[in-house]
Amino acid sequence: MSIYRIVDECFRVLIVADATFETLAEGFRFTEGPTWHPVHRHVTFTDIPSSCIHRWHAGSGETEVLRDPSFMTNGTCYDRQGRLLMCEHESSRVTRLEDDGGITVLADNWEGQELNSPNDIVVDAHDAIWFTDPLYGREAATGVVRDPGLPFRGLFRINADGSLDLIDDDYDGPNGLCFSPDRRRLYVNDSERQHVRVYEIDDAGQASGGGVFAETLDDDGSLGYGSPDGMKIDRAGNVWCAGPGGIHVFDPTAALLGVVLTPQFPANFCFGGDDMCSLFVAAGTTFVRLPVVCPGQVTYPL
Repeated sequence: MSIYRIVDECFRVLIVADATFETLAEGFRFTEGPTWHPVHRHVTFTDIPSSCIHRWHAGSGETEVLRDPSFMTNGTCYDRQGRLLMCEHESSRVTRLEDDGGITVLADNWEGQELNSPNDIVVDAHDAIWFTDPLYGREAATGVVRDPGLPFRGLFRINADGSLDLIDDDYDGPNGLCFSPDRRRLYVNDSERQHVRVYEIDDAGQASGGGVFAETLDDDGSLGYGSPDGMKIDRAGNVWCAGPGGIHVFDPTAALLGVVLTPQFPANFCFGGDDMCSLFVAAGTTFVRLPVVCPGQVTYPL
C-alpha cells in the first residue's frame, strides 16, 4: 500500500517512490516539536504529556533525555547562535536553553496578562523570534486545565531587544509556522479553521497581509482525523503542513501536490540529515524517519 496520495504529478519529484517509514524511537505519549541541528547532527523532540524533551543522535542512533521536566514543552527551534528555544505549555512561557544548562525566560506575558500557551516557534533573519499562542496548553490532553491567559489567540514576535509585539489576534487556534526560503514570507496555520495563512515580510522584518494561503482538506473523508499543525518548507519553496491523514504538500502558488500518509497523525516534523533529505516525523507515540528527494530548507544554526 502506498504511503502517498498523489494529487499532482509534480509531487513525484519531491518524494522517494518506494520509501517506507523507519521507526527511530517509540513508546512515547504524544511526540512534538522536532528540530534538526546541522552541526551536532541530532534531532531534539518533545513528549508533551510526559513533560520531557528527548534528543536522537544521528551518529549513534541513540535517544537520550535532554530535559525532564520540560514544563510540557511543545515546539522548539534554534536561534541564530545555536541555542534551543522552547514553547512551554505548562508555564505559558517561551524559554531558551543556555550553553551552561540554565533557562532564560524570553516571554511569559502580554501587557501584564499571562500568555495562553506558546505552541510553535521560528526565528527570522533579524534575530526576532515568532511564536503562536493558542489554548492547547490549557487543555487536559496537552497541558494543564485552566482559564485562558488572554482574551484572544495570537501570533507574537519577540524582537532582538527583548520587547514583545502582537502581530495578529485574528485566530482560533494558531499553530505551526515557517518562513519561505528567502524569509520574505511567513506561513502560519490555524488548526481550528483548517487553513494556512501567509504574511509578507519587508526589509525591516515587519509583517503585512495574513490572508488565507491554502486549506488542508479531506474532501472525500478518506484521510481520517487531523488538522493543520506542524509546518516546514523545502528549498524549492513548497509548504509541508500536517493535516488530515498526514503531511500535505503545497507548491508556492498554494496548489496541493500530494499527501504523505503517516503511520500516526504527524503533530510535527522537520527536515534533517547531512543532505536535508530526511523527514523526521513526530507521529503520535513514535518518532520516525522518511527519505525524500527535495531537501528541506536549512534553518538555524547555519
